[in-house]
Amino acid sequence: MNLSKTMVSQGPDYGLTIYLDHRNLRVRVDDYLGNIDQILEESERLAKQHKVEKLIIKARETHFIKLLERGFRCEAVVDHYFLGSDCLFFSKFYSAKRSANEHWSKEEEILEDVSLLQRQSPPFKIPGEFQLEKMEGKDAEKLAKLYKQVFELYPTPLNDPEYIKQTLKEGTVYYGFRYDGEIISAASAEINSFYKNAELTDCATLKEFRKYGLMKVLLLELEKELKLNGIFCTYSIARALSFGMNAALHQLGYSYRGRLVNNCFIFDKLEDMNVWVRDLSKDAGFSAVR
Repeated sequence: MNLSKTMVSQGPDYGLTIYLDHRNLRVRVDDYLGNIDQILEESERLAKQHKVEKLIIKARETHFIKLLERGFRCEAVVDHYFLGSDCLFFSKFYSAKRSANEHWSKEEEILEDVSLLQRQSPPFKIPGEFQLEKMEGKDAEKLAKLYKQVFELYPTPLNDPEYIKQTLKEGTVYYGFRYDGEIISAASAEINSFYKNAELTDCATLKEFRKYGLMKVLLLELEKELKLNGIFCTYSIARALSFGMNAALHQLGYSYRGRLVNNCFIFDKLEDMNVWVRDLSKDAGFSAVR
C-alpha cells in the first residue's frame, strides 16, 4: 500500500504542490508560486507536522540566497528543468543521522572512476533473442516481478502491479527487454508535461543479464520517445554507490550535477543519489545493433 501522496496547499499569497513521502520519511516541494517567505514557512510547518527527516524543495535560481538564509543546503541542479530555467534541489534535515554521509569517500571514488571512462560508447550489440518492447498495462505483473527481484527496497511501490498501472495512466512511459517470455530489464520516463522535462528512472536488470548493456539501449529508446514529444530536458537520479548505473549515464552523455544525501530507501538501505542531466537537443549519436 502506498501511503505517500501529492497535495496542494494554498494561502492568500502563495500556492504549493507537495509530495508527502511517508515511505522515505521526507517532504518534497515539487512546485510553488507566490511569496517565498510564506512558501518556506508552510513547507517547514508541513515537514514538522508529518515528522519527516528531510525536506526537499525544487527551487528557482532567484531564491538561492533566501534558501541559504533559511538553513537549506543546495545539493544538486537540473539544467533547464522549468521550461528552460534551472532547478536547484535544496534540502533541510531534521535529524543529525539523516544529514550524515558515511559513504561519501567511496562515492567520490566511484564518481572519479566513472569520469575516466570514454564518453562515446560503441554501438551496442544486443542478442537477437532479447525483445525490446514498449510496456503496457498488461505487462504490469511482470514488471512488478522484475522490480521485486532486483530491489529489496525501492522509493516507490513498484512491486505492486496496480501502482505501475496507475503510473502508466498518468503518462509514465516504460520500455523493457523480454527474454523467454519474462521481462529481464526495464526503465521508465516520468514525464512532467507542464514544464517539459522527464526523469529517467526505475532502471532494473536481472543480475545474470547485466553484461549486455541493456540499460543503455532502454535509455536511448526512452530518449527517442521524449524527443518526438518535444521534451529535451532529461535527468536521472542514480544510486551513488552503483558504479554501473553512473557509468552508463556518463557514457551516454549525461553530466553530473550533485548528490542528494540520504535521499531515499533503495536496494537495501537509505542511500545517497547522484543527479545526472542531459540536453536531448544535443544528439549524442549513439545507436544499438541488433
